[in-house]
Amino acid sequence: MKIKPFGVEEWMNKYEMEAVYNIAETCVDSLTVNELLELSGKKEEVLEEITKMRVTYGNIHGHPHLRELIATLYSSVKPENVLTTTGGISANFLALFTIVEPGDKVISVAPTYQQLYSLPEALGAEVSLLQLRPENNFLPNLEELKELSKDGVDLIILNNPNNPTGALMDKGFLEKIAEIARQKGAWVLCDEAYRGLEHKEEDKTPSMVDVYEKAVATGSMSKVFSLAGLRLGWLTGPSEFIRECALRRDYTTISCGQIDEALALVALENKDKILARNLSIVRESVEIVDNWVKSEERISWVKPKAGTTGFLHYDYAKPSEEFCIELFRTNGTFLVPGKCFDRENWLRIGYAYGKETLRKGLEGLSSYLRKLEKEGVGRVS
Repeated sequence: MKIKPFGVEEWMNKYEMEAVYNIAETCVDSLTVNELLELSGKKEEVLEEITKMRVTYGNIHGHPHLRELIATLYSSVKPENVLTTTGGISANFLALFTIVEPGDKVISVAPTYQQLYSLPEALGAEVSLLQLRPENNFLPNLEELKELSKDGVDLIILNNPNNPTGALMDKGFLEKIAEIARQKGAWVLCDEAYRGLEHKEEDKTPSMVDVYEKAVATGSMSKVFSLAGLRLGWLTGPSEFIRECALRRDYTTISCGQIDEALALVALENKDKILARNLSIVRESVEIVDNWVKSEERISWVKPKAGTTGFLHYDYAKPSEEFCIELFRTNGTFLVPGKCFDRENWLRIGYAYGKETLRKGLEGLSSYLRKLEKEGVGRVS
């Protein structure tokens, strides 16, 4: 099986650890284990449970109480409809590995996390990209979706909230997509890694699995709960689909780590506290970036409505990879080039990993822009 190199992951792996001002990071400011346990109010009790734990495989399909808590993140999901995975990336892989057959017709939004369209292509599907455009607030054009699916579609792939743009589809919009899928008998896979980080309370959006009967949703502890290092994710969907996923999961994962699951339990038992913390960080940070964008004549964006990432458009005649490498070498400011999303003259920014780093990174970016102007770098023709 041939597969394209994973642009974002290769970029992050190459540069992230040396960054001075990492404003490419997509997690909300990560919790320490001590912060998590202090937040729970049961630090000594949890530590005692973990230190007494026999390090066996544990529950193969996920700790029963953990699956119960994950189910509470949805309105129609039961614990038996949840399967844990080693991170959200494994949840997406398992869902696609279960649904996609060679020759299937797949439609995926773009830009999005590359795994969502490169993996179906590698599995032998015919993949069409539904391009998200700034003039439409990076929301799917429903007429284009109908046109792409007119000759049939087996799977529609969404990402809500969207990475990299921060766009958010509300319940009414999801219902319209569900109706298109229903008419074609198609599955819908929705990567919901950032769901729960809506910037305004009134913008809270449901999961696709609570909207459409043939939907599969994936999530994780990484972004919303600031615990990427646990490598704990999940997928949820119809009972028979979950059983099929479990059969395939046997070939990739025996079980998730018991200590990871124990800490995930602590987090989900205290989800309201973590969400209050993280929403405060995200909402303040997005305003910092928005004010910065307004101060830069040749930078623009569609202000994100959810998540931790935004897509910055720059009006300088310089390829995005060259732009980001020069910026990095100039002052250590680290961004993701639009090239990783097949969009030139765009940059992905992650704005929730620490306000001081964010401010310093934006200062570094402004300094670099002044350098380009001094060098006479022209506008995009």
